[in-house]
Amino acid sequence: MFSAIARVFRTPDLRRKLLFTLAIIAIYRAGVYIPAPGVDYSNVQQCLAAGNTTGGLYQFVNLFSGGALLQVSIFAMGIMPYITASIIVQLLRVVIPRFEELHKEGQAGQAILTQYTRYLTIALGLLQATTLVSLARSGMLFPSCQLPIVPEDNLWVIILMIFTLTAGTGLIMWMGELATERGVGNGMSLLIFVSIASGFPSAMGAIATSQGWGVFVGVILIGLAVIALVVFVEQSQRRIPVQYAKRMIGRRTVGGTSTYIPIKVNMAGVIPVIFASSMLALPSMVVQFNTRTDGTLPDWALWVQTNFSGSSPLYMVAYTLLTIGFTYFYVAITFNPTEVADNMKQYGGFIPGIRAGRPTAEYLEYILSRITFPGALYLAFVALIPLIAFVLINADQNFPFGGTSILIMVGVGLETVKQINAQMQQRHYEGLLR
Repeated sequence: MFSAIARVFRTPDLRRKLLFTLAIIAIYRAGVYIPAPGVDYSNVQQCLAAGNTTGGLYQFVNLFSGGALLQVSIFAMGIMPYITASIIVQLLRVVIPRFEELHKEGQAGQAILTQYTRYLTIALGLLQATTLVSLARSGMLFPSCQLPIVPEDNLWVIILMIFTLTAGTGLIMWMGELATERGVGNGMSLLIFVSIASGFPSAMGAIATSQGWGVFVGVILIGLAVIALVVFVEQSQRRIPVQYAKRMIGRRTVGGTSTYIPIKVNMAGVIPVIFASSMLALPSMVVQFNTRTDGTLPDWALWVQTNFSGSSPLYMVAYTLLTIGFTYFYVAITFNPTEVADNMKQYGGFIPGIRAGRPTAEYLEYILSRITFPGALYLAFVALIPLIAFVLINADQNFPFGGTSILIMVGVGLETVKQINAQMQQRHYEGLLR
């Protein structure tokens, strides 16, 4: 292992890319601890030490920002506006024909869609920054803490805070694209990876302190088993064989080759879990904004608060059903069997034993629907691990070995290692991992 890492750093081009990526990560992590203008940093730290934050959706966003949200730093919005914008633009391909045309135009169309994603990221960053500043001013970001987060509560300070947080979102987006272009791996994914990984030491330390070393060792063993499961499923795929007939183009004979269509068991990735988490966090946010002046809640709000918390059986059932439903929904819009069948027919390809055209599309749809079901169950199981840990060992709902955190970290890790491995093989005929 160490010799493989040494070979990476002995390659000048690869070493330069790795060092550039590490520099981007260092700048990003430094920005997490720079408070936004108008924020009393010492009061924020005291409120964080007291605990009892808003939780729900903002606890979820805080996980993706590496703790920057509850620090109310210049990078408080993290990468979430970009993730949301990317998902929205991808979903709009189903609704807006122009977006689908741009997607099929290749690199030029993708560049236009990327520009739309950037504009939407800034708009969402502005909206989320306004919400965060409102929560910080009203004291709802730390309900149990009476210290003022924004002591100078005037219009100019509020405007400056909103624009600073939005600019932080734009800067993160720019750094992520720079890391993708001049570094190793996908820059945005690596920033998410670092944000989530930064919370692991504190989460594991909290388990060791509150539950003892026996539970700590048990969590480590469970974590290793979950990582092995995630790696196994993420690498699993159904390979549908495809053959191409020989064709004469001029004086050349083309085709006559055999290949396959790889259909992953988890084709949807982590998107369904993010969708389900966001949807189930909305009722908690509605409850927060309907709290009476004396701190009490209406009867309906009490019912929502009781039944839509992480330890509630109703919450777990809803989480499971939403994850499975969103998995089928997302796979349906990202993989079009009819389009794949038409492309195969156009280039003379066929699945052995299946007629080209509509029978091929129906066969692909049949395979896809059945391979998506175990993938959806797998996503639901991994997503429920933090909630089960919350019930069994009273762990925080951001339990490190489960949910979105482990899915993203393992997925990004595998993809980055693949890219480094490919570049190593181009230069040394020997990969990073033997």
